[in-house]
Amino acid sequence: MRSRRFRQLASVIGLGIGLGLLAGAATEAVAQDKKTLRFVPHSGLRITDPTITTAFISRNHGYMIYDTLFAVNDKMEVKPQMVEKYELSADKLTYTFTLRDGLKFHNGAPVTTADVIASLQRWGKADGMGQKLLSYTKEMVAVNDKTFQLVLKEPYGLVLDSLGKPSSNVPFIMTKEMAATPHTQNVPDEIGSGPFRMIKSEFQPGVKVVYEKNPDYKPRSEAPSFMSGGKLAKVDRVEWITMSDAQTAMNAIVKGEIDIWEQASYDLLPELKKSKDVLVKDFGPLGMNYMMRMNWLQPPLDNVKVRQAILHAVYQEDYLAAQVGDPEYYKVCGAMFGCNTPLKSEEGAVGTKKPDLAKAKKLLAESGYKGEKIVIMAPTDLNSISQLPLVTAPVLRSIGMNIDLQSMDWQTLVGRRAKMDPVDQGGWHIFHTAWGTADMMNPIANAGVRGLGKQGGFFGWTEDAEIEKLRDAYARETDPAKQKELAVAVQKRAYELVMYIPLGEYFQPSAIRKNIEGLLPSPAFLLWNVEKK
Repeated sequence: MRSRRFRQLASVIGLGIGLGLLAGAATEAVAQDKKTLRFVPHSGLRITDPTITTAFISRNHGYMIYDTLFAVNDKMEVKPQMVEKYELSADKLTYTFTLRDGLKFHNGAPVTTADVIASLQRWGKADGMGQKLLSYTKEMVAVNDKTFQLVLKEPYGLVLDSLGKPSSNVPFIMTKEMAATPHTQNVPDEIGSGPFRMIKSEFQPGVKVVYEKNPDYKPRSEAPSFMSGGKLAKVDRVEWITMSDAQTAMNAIVKGEIDIWEQASYDLLPELKKSKDVLVKDFGPLGMNYMMRMNWLQPPLDNVKVRQAILHAVYQEDYLAAQVGDPEYYKVCGAMFGCNTPLKSEEGAVGTKKPDLAKAKKLLAESGYKGEKIVIMAPTDLNSISQLPLVTAPVLRSIGMNIDLQSMDWQTLVGRRAKMDPVDQGGWHIFHTAWGTADMMNPIANAGVRGLGKQGGFFGWTEDAEIEKLRDAYARETDPAKQKELAVAVQKRAYELVMYIPLGEYFQPSAIRKNIEGLLPSPAFLLWNVEKK
């Protein structure tokens, strides 16, 4: 009942915010013209630094205002973006990169290699692929303001894949001054060089974000494809309006008060499809993956048998049916590196066929569990995952665990999950999240299988020397067949230790007005190349 009341309250608040913003917008002529794009994102933006969090809302904000050295196209090929040209030395140890002409930050300063190097160093402390790249890097040296070198200690085959990483954490380039901010702290200002610039005076954290076209941005000449090619800002202004109430968002897009709803609610899709003015379409061709993540620093989840008990109690179909509902949009799959990728495997998978509650109870008894409280963080305003913790709580209670389901908005959860403190000081045991397949396609990119503990691990701080040896071997390997063998070994080990629990794959449709054109299929939600007819 407590969780239900919180959800009802969140809906009422979301309804009030949504209606209030729309009423205010109705008095502004600019809000309805063809120069302004009105967009409902999947959650409110509070953390504006995409380096300090893997949250997709911050990543998508990053793509609005920042740019990258490289980017992937729709074939997942890495292409130059801010880079004009590059070369690799014969000994495969030195990459030389030259930046494009005309790159300029939003404050008018030119983008230099000093900015690039500082940004990569900061990103490399936070991101898994970045950490691995820096561990192979001897130095990064500025040759001049437009050319720099990345010198390796030994040959490493994932340099360009790392610099062109499409999703969280993306190696966005910011000013040297902003990149001097510790990688655990939000930058004090949002100064990028991308196709849009953030209007700080209109920012309402968690409620509204406003962007304007960057008149100084010089796009590439190639056609846009995923994150690569020409980033053409075809509207003058973009407004992100948070609406946590799905009915409010649906009414607004049907009436033409908003243009794009990023994550249309599954139970409202039949109604949306009836509208002659709205198109329902999935723009994420690689799909998404649900995840349950446990905190290894918090007793009793520091005990592998407790984690294994939870693993054997859960059943993917329960989560997919509760959260998505329509089998057209989901798929049961135990592959940790994507269900339709070269590294797909069911090795070690549990929970894809049926739960084993008897085994779960036996493991829990063997663990010595004494009824300790288990705190599950449950987001009230992120419709795409809000049902997942509501499935986990009764399942774990059924095997004898003492569950404390704590409701909060998503951005509060994102901030709290970074806390390593004990539960009685604001810590946590379990949270649920979702990842794009592009984030998980190999053992280096997939944050869930890192074994680095507190020294660079993803929230939950899983630690294992053996899995790190396997990940290192994968990073060095160039033979695809041997890479697959190593990836399977990583997955098997990750299931044994219960580094995380895959909860199935799903596809998230968006709703857009039919007068909106140019929206790009992509692993992230991109708003360049979009125009209102």
